Amino acid sequence: MMEKGPPNSSEGQQGWFSARNGSGSSLELESVVQPLALNPWDVVLCVSGTVISCENAIVVVVIFYTLAFHAPMFLLIGSLATADLLAGLGLILHFAFVYFVPSEAVSLLTVGLLVTSFTASVGSLLAITIDRYLSLCNALTYYSDRTVTRTYIMLILTWGASICYGLLPVLGWNCLQEPSACSVVRPLTRSHLALLSASFLAVFAVMLQLYVQICRIVCRHAQQIAVQRHLLASSHDVTTRKGIATLAVILGTLASCWLPFAVYGLLGDASSPALYTYATLLPATYNSLLNPVIYAFRNQEIQKVLWAVCCGCFSSALPFRSRSPSDV
Repeated sequence: MMEKGPPNSSEGQQGWFSARNGSGSSLELESVVQPLALNPWDVVLCVSGTVISCENAIVVVVIFYTLAFHAPMFLLIGSLATADLLAGLGLILHFAFVYFVPSEAVSLLTVGLLVTSFTASVGSLLAITIDRYLSLCNALTYYSDRTVTRTYIMLILTWGASICYGLLPVLGWNCLQEPSACSVVRPLTRSHLALLSASFLAVFAVMLQLYVQICRIVCRHAQQIAVQRHLLASSHDVTTRKGIATLAVILGTLASCWLPFAVYGLLGDASSPALYTYATLLPATYNSLLNPVIYAFRNQEIQKVLWAVCCGCFSSALPFRSRSPSDV
């Protein structure tokens, strides 16, 4: 994601991330006017962005036009889908500007959009986790005005922090004038990327702790219900296994997608091979591809709306039974 070195240089890997000195060691935003050789990695990222945009656009439209989905838990899912939609659009725009309208200023804006959207995506995942945890701890008072207020506060904090992160390279915290300060992804500085990586690791640690607590609460509730209804121990074991499986899918997906890039962002620098950055960045983008499947399309209410749309009998006021975030 950077500007290229000498215009006459044909060495190194071309695309969003190109070698500054022909060694293939630094990812840069292309800003040369001459036509660039198409980088297969960039094509894959652009195609991924297209699929991500289409998939998350469906979720955003369904939540926006269905009045029953204006509840707090669906607002958080909508925030996640919006962030991932912007991430997909950012990947497409970045590809377009790099290869068709090369401009350093515009590239900075698209990088800022990507930083904002991916940060908001991870932040929305944390907000969803907090909401699920509180819905179990305060089940009797969850459906109250306090929950709505808390949801809006979390959304404001999530998007406020994300926009601030995204504005940093645009407002001058970049390495375009000081190549030695570059990270594995230009024009982000090493300190900026380290801040983003450390923030992700902190969010992941909090989510891990919260989901472990959620799993314990669910297992304890299942055990109490089994005792009260004189159910067999096998039913409690099934609930426990289901809770652990859900925990593994949610955290396993997030870790497998983002941990490699976060760790590489902390350890790598401008001399690191561009191939490694592509190889860790691509799985990170796939988290935005999987989020709708995990958090939206598995939800029974959203499934009903999608089926209704396919059958041509959609209504924005479709009735649904009240569900807690722990059911999502």
